[in-house]
Amino acid sequence: MKYRYLGNSGMRVSEITYGNWLTHGSQVENDAAVACVQASLDAGISTFDTADVYANTVAEEVLGVALQGQRRESLEICTKVFGPIGPKGHNDLGLSRKHIFEAINGSLRRLQTDYVDLYQAHRYDVETPLEETMQAFADIVRQGKVLYIGVSEWTAEQIRAGHELATQLGVQLISNQPQYSLLWRVIEGEVVPTSQELGISQIVWSPLAQGVLTGKYQPGAEPPAGSRATDDKGGADMIARWMKDDILEGVQRLRPIADDLGISMGQLALAWVLKNDNVASAIVGASRPEQIAENAAAIDVELDDETMRRIDEAVGDLAERDPALTAKSSPAKREA
Repeated sequence: MKYRYLGNSGMRVSEITYGNWLTHGSQVENDAAVACVQASLDAGISTFDTADVYANTVAEEVLGVALQGQRRESLEICTKVFGPIGPKGHNDLGLSRKHIFEAINGSLRRLQTDYVDLYQAHRYDVETPLEETMQAFADIVRQGKVLYIGVSEWTAEQIRAGHELATQLGVQLISNQPQYSLLWRVIEGEVVPTSQELGISQIVWSPLAQGVLTGKYQPGAEPPAGSRATDDKGGADMIARWMKDDILEGVQRLRPIADDLGISMGQLALAWVLKNDNVASAIVGASRPEQIAENAAAIDVELDDETMRRIDEAVGDLAERDPALTAKSSPAKREA
């Protein structure tokens, strides 16, 4: 495994992060989840990403169990706060001081740890003053419950405002967690340049576009049995936007490029993401342990300028680049 510094901090994270968004507590059984975490550790992955909202807190519980017995100092455990959890009452979501304090205590209990390395605002909360949110983050950092803070799917303007307040409060906002892949490049125009200026790294999610960039889905064909596109627990809904014949045809144009390099299409997609030096780590999930080793091998793939040109030519206009789409990822209003 290789490691990169996370933003303008002294903490390094593994270039591949293991995440349990659509798997632990929902798509895979607990024993398979534990096996995937062990496979990640065997591959040298030290960074683990989750959120309290995943499987309504169950994903954190499963990860906490899976990491028991590991040397805590050798891990970077990341979780998030924002989405509705528990009984989903009127204060069980958002970035209010009340919810942040209660959420971090719940996450620490479920993860069976005294602190998390990175605590992230899962989305931007338009109904809570940013000053309140950042003050609450600063307080839990000073309490020793959180080492660093980050955000997820914030716009460049929101990141700048959050970073300014964090600096005034004497805490480090060092990361953003956006969607980023060959097919989804909306952060390149505004978020990445702003983050580079401020010393903030990206920890990117869905670098394989929900598995579409592995090439397993063929245009005009039924999805393979057992794949995410056939999962009725949420996976099929999440992947639906990529399951269009023009996109699947474009993805298949990447196959000769991967073949020429002697790598899988998934490794090509991950190597492309890691080529961006503002990306500290790419999050991958898994339903089977063997998927981990294949994904982790992407760190050794070097893509030259000609290969990057061929990739861009293959994908063409299928890649989404509109920076305005980042703002649309955060709800305009909190759920009731």
